[in-house]
Amino acid sequence: MSNKTRVMIETLQEEIGNVVCISGWIHRIRILKNVVFIVVRDRTGLVQCVMSPEQFEANHIYLETVVRLFGTCTAAKNTLNPFEVLVESIEILNESEPELPFMVNGETLDVQLDTLLNHRVLSLRNRSEQAIFKVQSTLSEAFGAFLRGNDFLEIHTPKIVKEGAEGGANVFSMDYFGEKAYLAQSPQFYKQMMVISGVERVFEVGPVFRAEPHSTSRHLNEYISMDLEMGFIEDESELMALETNLLKAMIGKVAQECPKELEILKVALPKVPDKIPRMKLSEAIDVLKSLYGKTELEGDLDPEGERLIAQHVYELSGSEFLFLTHYPQYKRPMYTMPSGETETKGFDLLFRGLEITTGGLRIHKLDQLKESMKKKGLDPEAYESYLEAFKYGAPPHGGLAIGLERLTAQLLGYKNIRRTTLFPRDGQRLTP
Repeated sequence: MSNKTRVMIETLQEEIGNVVCISGWIHRIRILKNVVFIVVRDRTGLVQCVMSPEQFEANHIYLETVVRLFGTCTAAKNTLNPFEVLVESIEILNESEPELPFMVNGETLDVQLDTLLNHRVLSLRNRSEQAIFKVQSTLSEAFGAFLRGNDFLEIHTPKIVKEGAEGGANVFSMDYFGEKAYLAQSPQFYKQMMVISGVERVFEVGPVFRAEPHSTSRHLNEYISMDLEMGFIEDESELMALETNLLKAMIGKVAQECPKELEILKVALPKVPDKIPRMKLSEAIDVLKSLYGKTELEGDLDPEGERLIAQHVYELSGSEFLFLTHYPQYKRPMYTMPSGETETKGFDLLFRGLEITTGGLRIHKLDQLKESMKKKGLDPEAYESYLEAFKYGAPPHGGLAIGLERLTAQLLGYKNIRRTTLFPRDGQRLTP
């Protein structure tokens, strides 16, 4: 092996007795009278390296300095590994400033959320922060893998659009070469159009934008939506069955791929039941009234209502998941299929008391869709390119969307969605 070839720390066990080259960040420094111990960190782990005081003093070595060093990997007992590296030479690739805004080498970060986000790149060096996003990446990867395995096609839809998918004022507007355009609230129209095109089954993982001026622990103005849409279904129960198996696959993949990260984060994964409990929204509201004295709910649940009904169902069934069904028409977008005079074939999925999914059956007949738009106060002529797809034979279809950051937060036990967002965008934060 050339001693100029970088070796990753996780493979050093195989290099005992060899001269190795490792590169990374200075994670910890311990200075004794006759020896200096430095811990070096790369993306795969930590290793203790042994230097003489003279070697250490000849270099500007601070915490988080980026180094390349050469030395002999030797069997030794320490708290990190059954080996260490005896440093022969060290090269400073880039110095860190001597004073850090906070220490990043602990088990977790003991800093305020704003501080963590203001210094985001530094905070992401902490292994617990990195573990969050390894889990999140695995969830996203597993979402796509499951759907590809079920004959879904991945698509990439425009994020600059002529009209918002849900109407209303909660859209970000922009100038588009002298014409008014918007940032997409959802890939909804394009998902449906792709189903109608004959592809039948599609999915997308991408950003969506909501202009609500809220400042809560559960909302962002830009987030990652994991969307799917499928044709030739009879009713929304097929979507709920699909999502049940999808969540099993996603959480199973996390268990398989992220044992180290789950240990770092001290997380126990939930069991997805073979059949997730289902409850009509109206029934949930009645339960909350009779058992918890919540008399103010109408047409939807507030955050407290979501938590309480989830707790109630968990006590009855042991399930941490709950489908709420039959949302009222006035609470659902114009494309949602009605059920009877006032309800819809739309649903939400609650996970540990928080909504992570919205889905439902869609209206697939042109005249009915136009009428639904008018009832919502929308002008069908403004949606001409969307409606054009329905003129030439649209199959029954439906779909759903899962918020990636919300799912990650609930899975890992974080109460604020910003903890599971790399670079949050909300009403107060546009940087970094």
